[in-house]
Amino acid sequence: MGNKQKQTKTPEQQQYEQMQQKHETKRPVLKNCIKAFFVGGFICTIGQAISYFYIYFFNFTEQTAANPTVATMVFISMLLTGFGFYDRIGQFGGAGSAVPITGFGNAVISAAIEHKTEGFVLGVGGNMFKLAGSVILFGVFSAFVVALIKTTLQILGVI
Repeated sequence: MGNKQKQTKTPEQQQYEQMQQKHETKRPVLKNCIKAFFVGGFICTIGQAISYFYIYFFNFTEQTAANPTVATMVFISMLLTGFGFYDRIGQFGGAGSAVPITGFGNAVISAAIEHKTEGFVLGVGGNMFKLAGSVILFGVFSAFVVALIKTTLQILGVI
């Protein structure tokens, strides 16, 4: 019932497949992985430096420095996207530029820039959170569920 027989390819299909494999460009997977690793690592290093900046100059603790660090990283990625630099970083570093915080800022601003010709309300405002909206929704919902579990455990006296 669920058994599918392999379809035999015609000689023309086999010939086309061979020609396609001959002309297909080989992707430098290892080189791309190394570039992504270093670009992502560099972005994370910048984030750590910003965190240390807040700890040293504004007397934050490691925990309290996290929120302004995240906000600063999102702001920097939005500026770089607006000026067109983040696209170049993304083309060079690939997945390394999609570090969650900076990738989020890039996704929000890219959608806003793309739809700015439709106006501020319907274009920018309506399309800004198309991609990032699901991330925000998941984050808020997850925080609610974790808080609900923690509150339940506290009421039961487990914690």
